[in-house]
Amino acid sequence: MQVSNENLGTNWKNIQVGREAGEDPGGPHPIKCLGCVWGQDFAHSGESRMRSLPPSVVFLVGCGISWQLKRTLQRCAGFINNAFPLSCRNSGGRGTIRSAVNSLHSKSNRAEVVINGSSSPAVVDRSNESIKHNIQPASSKWRHNQTLSLRIRKQILKFLDAEKDISVLKGTLKPGDIIHYIFDRDSTMNVSQNLYELLPRTSPLKNKHFGTCAIVGNSGVLLNSGCGQEIDAHSFVIRCNLAPVQEYARDVGLKTDLVTMNPSVIQRAFEDLVNATWREKLLQRLHSLNGSILWIPAFMARGGKERVEWVNELILKHHVNVRTAYPSLRLLHAVRGYWLTNKVHIKRPTTGLLMYTLATRFCNQIYLYGFWPFPLDQNQNPVKYHYYDSLKYGYTSQASPHTMPLEFKALKSLHEQGALKLTVGQCDGAT
Repeated sequence: MQVSNENLGTNWKNIQVGREAGEDPGGPHPIKCLGCVWGQDFAHSGESRMRSLPPSVVFLVGCGISWQLKRTLQRCAGFINNAFPLSCRNSGGRGTIRSAVNSLHSKSNRAEVVINGSSSPAVVDRSNESIKHNIQPASSKWRHNQTLSLRIRKQILKFLDAEKDISVLKGTLKPGDIIHYIFDRDSTMNVSQNLYELLPRTSPLKNKHFGTCAIVGNSGVLLNSGCGQEIDAHSFVIRCNLAPVQEYARDVGLKTDLVTMNPSVIQRAFEDLVNATWREKLLQRLHSLNGSILWIPAFMARGGKERVEWVNELILKHHVNVRTAYPSLRLLHAVRGYWLTNKVHIKRPTTGLLMYTLATRFCNQIYLYGFWPFPLDQNQNPVKYHYYDSLKYGYTSQASPHTMPLEFKALKSLHEQGALKLTVGQCDGAT
């Protein structure tokens, strides 16, 4: 039995499992792949081929695995372990391959893929389960690892500089300039006069440094956490997507120093400003920022152009006291490049991961709240996707542009090593 290497593609779709005599005569069967599994093209063509694979590789097979392949998987442990973050073992008659995102040096940062001997594919990803049962409660001892934090900052600086990449500056663009969208390269936008007026002249983070920073995600795990006071005590507080705070202050706090606003928020939370009532609601939310940095990714996709312009117009017309920032065209790819280099194979970084990556530049200690990409908490209680609405989300959906559970595993590993603190339950002193 062999896995052919014909028509290999980076998405693994074309890898085939050839069956042996006596098995289902249906011929080659496609290998199944989960979005949470990372790696590059794989062809099982002997020991030399496997030795030449990159360290990030992981393979996933199904569809009637024969005992010969199981034996091969068991034998492979002898030489794979010496070169790659892979191990093979036999478990209850099944061949099992474990893959680790090894650059973060954490045993917890693993996904398990089970190869079943039945004629139908059976793939079990236990990564979410292991994460939920191994996260420490907020009250557990945690010690900041300054050495590791500085090393991460130094590594990230090879890819981007948050002080520069947090925003395009006024001196680099002029009205009428043509910009290609990051995700729609064939589509362009012209820099409007309003956008130009709101571009900062200097970086809003120039020469800034903070002792502690809180990055507040929007997961429903924040509800009943009592983390508001702790969050507000940090030197610098980052929030995501104009999430409401006033009515949830006990759990999420009120302080805001930087808040992001994806253009889609205008549609989802403010009904695309269809009437004066919704425009007033958005205006009140913007006024409440009171001098904070409003971070608007204006150059991502063409669908957000009008919404960005609506917000820009409101800010200028009503003299809203905010410091606008529009991330550089290279930021998203630079952030993704950093994590891919560290074997965290995300598709598109979430806002939360973007903010953490930026914060390493100007924060000594970083604390994360509201990061929880699962429908149940550690006690198996339901968790809302957002703490403030009823939106549903498929965390492991192949259609999603994000790989949230994978990001979370990486952040959890960094928490365990002391590079950041991840709070997923009640805060100390919460009642």
